[in-house]
Amino acid sequence: MTKLYKFTDTEKLYWETWDNFWHYTVHWGSLGTRGQSKLVMLSLFSSAKTKVEAEMEKMKDLGYVEIEDEVVLMIEYKIEGMGDSKDIDKRHRLESLMNDVLGWTGLGHCDGGSIGSGTMEVCCMVVDFDMAQKVVADSLKSTEFRDYTRIYDENDG
Repeated sequence: MTKLYKFTDTEKLYWETWDNFWHYTVHWGSLGTRGQSKLVMLSLFSSAKTKVEAEMEKMKDLGYVEIEDEVVLMIEYKIEGMGDSKDIDKRHRLESLMNDVLGWTGLGHCDGGSIGSGTMEVCCMVVDFDMAQKVVADSLKSTEFRDYTRIYDENDG
């Protein structure tokens, strides 16, 4: 998977692609939105990979770059003691949801979680903490995950 971003004073954009064996998915838009996507297929005269690489070079020429410094966004829940299998199942469902929400809005991905000592956390790697915090909170509002205690930047504690 390749993820490129272009942040200016007036907009934050993303462009990404990933290999689906026989074709590539290209996904782009304004950060925090579901954006648009297309499939790039193998054709008689060129490979899908060649097409995607050419498009990627165009995006780089337009100022899109890879971001290496992601922020750790944590979603925390209170649990009883060390937690139980229901808590672990809930955490796994939340990890899946966060991969979907953050991935399709260009914001990042879920990187697992932890459980014990009265809390359960899901760890997400994001490129814009403030925007991701809002998108995550909005996506949890009417779900089984709305009972979180806080969403925070791990570096701020």
